[in-house]
Amino acid sequence: MLSRILPAVTRLRVTVSYALMLVAVATTLLVLGPRVRDVVIRHMSTNLHNLWHGHIVTLIGSAFVTENGPMWVWLPGLVALLAVGELLWRSGRVFVTFALGHVGATLIVAVGLTAAIRFGWLPISVEHASDVGISYGAEAVLGALTAAVPAKWRPAWIGWWLVVGLVVVVLTDDFTNAGHFVALVLGMLLSTRFRTTVRWTRIRIALLGLGGSFGYLMLVNTAVTAVAAPLAGAVGALAAHWAFRRYRVRRLRRSIAIAPALIPEPALYD
Repeated sequence: MLSRILPAVTRLRVTVSYALMLVAVATTLLVLGPRVRDVVIRHMSTNLHNLWHGHIVTLIGSAFVTENGPMWVWLPGLVALLAVGELLWRSGRVFVTFALGHVGATLIVAVGLTAAIRFGWLPISVEHASDVGISYGAEAVLGALTAAVPAKWRPAWIGWWLVVGLVVVVLTDDFTNAGHFVALVLGMLLSTRFRTTVRWTRIRIALLGLGGSFGYLMLVNTAVTAVAAPLAGAVGALAAHWAFRRYRVRRLRRSIAIAPALIPEPALYD
């Protein structure tokens, strides 16, 4: 049994290592009590107060501190999402994608919140809001899976997730949801650098189903968005699929129209 488990763990070293660190940190904070836990969350939060005061370490530390409820509920989904990415592209790309989503989305949201406060659109109290967890990095990994979707279905996949994310941002006033959307887009952009031909097995499909459901639940986290987002996402998927097919048909017609002009005329001999 060990001879079968160890190679699998080696292939999923980023997923397994990160999950173990999350469990270790959560267990330690549980043992130390709620007062210590609140202090750690306050100091590790990537809110504007900490970032404005140069606490750059929070960009890393915040990825290991969570306040998303019982870990046993969401950790399997996170593990499945990271695992399918690591099986498809190995450890390095999953690590880079997660880091880019976590740090990049955090900084972009921070710039947006700073501007909103300066223009008086948001109260100054927002700068002390708690912002820790794994969601930004996870959404970036979900977005990067775009490269693994078969080309025929990729426009529908992109249309679905982008519309769902936009609907959630529009219907809620939580800046965290905006960060989820930004991280998702960053992952999709990064996916253009990944190879697109992958081999889907039953295990990978099962992991994608569980991990994708986890990513969806992170995006759609209110009753209103739970109703509106899937319907809007379906419309976005159909529209993107239709638009891509129209684009391909037009390109094909254009290439057919140009082809005769590229054929040289036969030489005429006396």
